[in-house]
Amino acid sequence: MDADLVMPLKPPGTGKSRLRGAVAEHRHAELVLALACDTLTAVTSVARVRRVLVVTSDPAALSELAGLGVELVAEPAGGGLNEALRHGAELLRADAPDGVVGALQADLPALRAVDLEQALTEAAGRRAVVFDRQGTGTTLLLSAPGKPLDPRFGAGSAELHRASGAIPLTRALPSLRSDVDTEDDLRHAAKLGLGKRTAALLPAERPQLR
Repeated sequence: MDADLVMPLKPPGTGKSRLRGAVAEHRHAELVLALACDTLTAVTSVARVRRVLVVTSDPAALSELAGLGVELVAEPAGGGLNEALRHGAELLRADAPDGVVGALQADLPALRAVDLEQALTEAAGRRAVVFDRQGTGTTLLLSAPGKPLDPRFGAGSAELHRASGAIPLTRALPSLRSDVDTEDDLRHAAKLGLGKRTAALLPAERPQLR
């Protein structure tokens, strides 16, 4: 089934604190934005993804993303990550009440369209979850058609989503499982092949990250 996706994203200047040092400090915000751009470039190339809604506390700081064919909306004040996702899901539901809604992380710079397509195929309209490569976090959560997304992101989200009834997808999906929170994660993503924006930012003196 086709899906509409909501993507939470902090303002680039404050996001991805554990990734500081991967590039010069004055380029950190640019790196955060590059991760999102490469993720969205892959997502918007998937024919079965109809709409992508980026939910953020500062839409103006991410206005560049609108050029990728996504929509930017402000998150509810003081609500936290899961409330932002519920807000985005409700907005998407208003347009397609019987459709599939998904929550996707914005830090998948090695994402390949084929992995996202395979995840949608395996889910087959069921509420489903894709764990990260460590098996503790969540990179993608999909609702059943017309049913609540019920996001439970945060520490231990993989088990929280499983316990709430989401079916863990079992295909390899390497690029979809490779979110980037740390420099080690970035090295792993680089082995899979980074998107253009992220690769261009990595310092020449550290070729292992290119």
